[in-house]
Amino acid sequence: MNDSSDKQIGFWLMTCCSLIFLMVVVGGVTRLTHSGLSMTEWQPLIGAIPPLKQAEWDEVFHKYQLTPEYLTINRGMALDEFKDIFWWEYFHRLLGRSIGVAFLFPFLYFLLRKKIGMPLAGRFAGIFLLGALQGGLGWYMVKSGLVNDPHVSQYRLTAHLGLAFLIYGAIFWTALDLLSPASRRTGSPVHRLELLSAALASLILAMAISGGIVAGTRAGFAYNTFPLMDGQWVPAGLFALEPWFVNFSENVTTVQFDHRLIAWLLALLIPLFWLRTRRIQLPGRARVSCSLLLGILIVQISLGISTLLLGVPVVLAAAHQAGALLLFTAALLTHHELRHL
Repeated sequence: MNDSSDKQIGFWLMTCCSLIFLMVVVGGVTRLTHSGLSMTEWQPLIGAIPPLKQAEWDEVFHKYQLTPEYLTINRGMALDEFKDIFWWEYFHRLLGRSIGVAFLFPFLYFLLRKKIGMPLAGRFAGIFLLGALQGGLGWYMVKSGLVNDPHVSQYRLTAHLGLAFLIYGAIFWTALDLLSPASRRTGSPVHRLELLSAALASLILAMAISGGIVAGTRAGFAYNTFPLMDGQWVPAGLFALEPWFVNFSENVTTVQFDHRLIAWLLALLIPLFWLRTRRIQLPGRARVSCSLLLGILIVQISLGISTLLLGVPVVLAAAHQAGALLLFTAALLTHHELRHL
């Protein structure tokens, strides 16, 4: 490989990251508009073609009319209303297929042209397999809402969201390695900052995962006040369910409290981290990435509070989900810049 090939591959990976970012946003809108259960079958190949004729629309709508969501929530929905939710889910799945194509074919091209070494090729193959797993996991999630309860499992939804973040992170980090190779050091103040930035990235990922549980349990629709919950800093009923550990994934009080708690931790730790970076002479890009991390945190917390107080409007909630991925991106960028010094 050479520098020119590395940059070509790096820019291709950044394009894949942009598509995954769009996928996460569309996935959030699909969930918020209750569109995810509108497509009752998983057809990875022929499913790329939407209904085109009236008879095809009637068939797809009839299958939806047999689902628990239609029978218990949307009974009496007209075909035109059904189309509104169908297109969100269809676009979400189409984006997934597009990402697979956008990743696989350039990968094969670079591999055949011997622009990718075997270690990197192995990493790309692993990422592609994770992407295939993500598609299967998405259908596994949808299936949970087509049986009895017209809501997808919060466990499957969180796994689906978490895997999207991991795939995005793996591709983004690889792109950074190619566009700006990093070197390793030990025992320096910058190295300690590097470790702190890695911890912050992990905590942001944990916050995103907890947000998946919030979405899956619809905990965002409870306790629409801030900073208190039901007039208390620590609300009653955090461990109302038995066994105690299910409260962290099934008790809406505990789920929302945990998400807030992680947000409070980030609101404390990231500004402290930023202040610490001001005491060291960092190069321009590293300083900018640290400030970017702080700036996106402020926006993300503002979006979270606004989403909560206004009763989870679709636009703000989708922006909040996008903000989580942007914050994760800034943390990875900061960590990589500190490794690069």
